[in-house]
Amino acid sequence: MSKRAQLLAQSREAVLQMAPTAADAAQELLEVVLDHRYDGARHHVTRPDGVEVAIDWQDPLATLGLICQEDFCLLERPEGSSEHVLTGAVLCFPASWTLREKFMRPLIGIHQTVDSYDAGLAARVQRLFDGVQVGRPMWRFNALWYQSPELFSPRAESDPRDHSHGEDAPYMRSEQQVILRLPRTRAVVFSIHTYMLHRDDVMRQWGVA
Repeated sequence: MSKRAQLLAQSREAVLQMAPTAADAAQELLEVVLDHRYDGARHHVTRPDGVEVAIDWQDPLATLGLICQEDFCLLERPEGSSEHVLTGAVLCFPASWTLREKFMRPLIGIHQTVDSYDAGLAARVQRLFDGVQVGRPMWRFNALWYQSPELFSPRAESDPRDHSHGEDAPYMRSEQQVILRLPRTRAVVFSIHTYMLHRDDVMRQWGVA
């Protein structure tokens, strides 16, 4: 949490972007998180680590970045658009992508550097975003090996791909990704809770000597 606070204070434009049109969705997401995690508090909260945080309704994504370990992306489908667009995010712990490059892009533009994200996969992902129901979130995990335990790991699209992330790398980075729909604004939230473990801890958990 202290790392998140540092990034928001010193590198805000790198970790937070929001279109003016996303303000209502961002405030609704903050309400949902406060109701779910902080017993409906509206003025200030005390995090599990004992730090008290004032709730700033004029800066909802930054507030979310200070009270949750998760990162949050807001995706909305503008009228006339065939895809959801990334209209806001607090992304303190990117894994080899850069928020400023993806901001205000549609889903297919966000994933343009992913070789497997072809037209067929894009259509399936869009159907998933269209179909997610209020109160019925979906989730998945991934797991990738990394050379460094650094949580803030952006990579520009023009930078060469790092091929050192192999199974012999010392750290496992895993993301719990959740997709949910907000009831009032109907925006889709994509949340990312990042975990980083050393290989030795992973092997112990798997029962491998």
